[in-house]
Amino acid sequence: MKEGIHPEYRTVVFHDTSADAYFKVGSTIKTERTIEMDGKTFPYITLDVSSASHVFYTGKQKDLTREGRAARFNQRFGRFANSR
Repeated sequence: MKEGIHPEYRTVVFHDTSADAYFKVGSTIKTERTIEMDGKTFPYITLDVSSASHVFYTGKQKDLTREGRAARFNQRFGRFANSR
């Protein structure tokens, strides 16, 4: 490998502000902000969404078979389709 062309790989703290969750992950992202954790100083990045707050990972996503336009249509007119 060539010297001096690769970004610095280090442990970075990501903070999901919507769930108030902190993650320590290895990354090459650049930032000027730092945070003190476990007696050490780490680079610090804030996030709006992560696996701690995204509805796909938390299981709080809407079930489209019970909600939405198609479900309302089936509630109103589903009995006509089954009567044939």
